[in-house]
Amino acid sequence: MLDEATLALAASVGTAVAQAAGTDAWTTFRDRLASTLGRGNAEREAAQRERLDRTAGRGEETAAAWRTRTEDLLEDLPPAERAALEAQLKALVREFNNPGIHGNLFLGNTAIQHGNDNIQVNRFGPHQ
Repeated sequence: MLDEATLALAASVGTAVAQAAGTDAWTTFRDRLASTLGRGNAEREAAQRERLDRTAGRGEETAAAWRTRTEDLLEDLPPAERAALEAQLKALVREFNNPGIHGNLFLGNTAIQHGNDNIQVNRFGPHQ
């Protein structure tokens, strides 16, 4: 039986899969999640990648399927492996969660975006 935090993590993985599908981040996210879920086994990783591609783009159905798949996987692992996989999944979801809305600051006609050791300043309209 999984605790509430683990169930919430599984739900966030499912949501992240559904949100990433069809975006520019999809290939990177898919490959990273497949690698994480494959846990060092190339065949498992390839199978996860294929499953991700098959289910991508089905919206809520995708989110529910990957929530359940993640719950099942975590439930079947010994506690130490489960804890390690949970940490990896949390980091992955945190990294890809709504990447377009973090690190933005708007000041008048200036937009400043920052993150991952980068900064970008955009000015709109006439400049002085």
